[in-house]
Amino acid sequence: MEIRTGDTYDPRVVALLDHHVTTARAHTEPGSAHALDLAGLRASDVAFWTGWDGETLVATGALKALSPDHGEVKSMHTVEAARRRGFAGQMLRHIIDEGRARGMARLSLETGSWDYFRPAHALYQAHGFTFCGPFEGYVADRNSLFLTLQLTL
Repeated sequence: MEIRTGDTYDPRVVALLDHHVTTARAHTEPGSAHALDLAGLRASDVAFWTGWDGETLVATGALKALSPDHGEVKSMHTVEAARRRGFAGQMLRHIIDEGRARGMARLSLETGSWDYFRPAHALYQAHGFTFCGPFEGYVADRNSLFLTLQLTL
């Protein structure tokens, strides 16, 4: 997979992000979905990437700077037909590497607690993320799980 800076004006990217947000919200209680919309991904504190298998868009991922030393993993999504081929892990490793390159000491994320999100839980844990409490304005919510990864000791 080739990882590129994401183009939030590319219709293929827009369609995949719309699918991601719609699907995540369909599997989450109203008010508990925290996926970034296009405006959120275009914010100056967010870096957004897309993953391509040839000319086929297969994955997205983003890193939101919460502070100079703390980042949030956002908008992780892999096209259903491309799952179980390692693309999500590649994107997550890219985000982790970017966090380190930017001098961040920690990455955190929020994801759904429902069964639909179990593959995501396994992915994050396989890359060293551990469960934690809410961070940066989130509140405890039975529909959300929070995970974090220390990048420096």
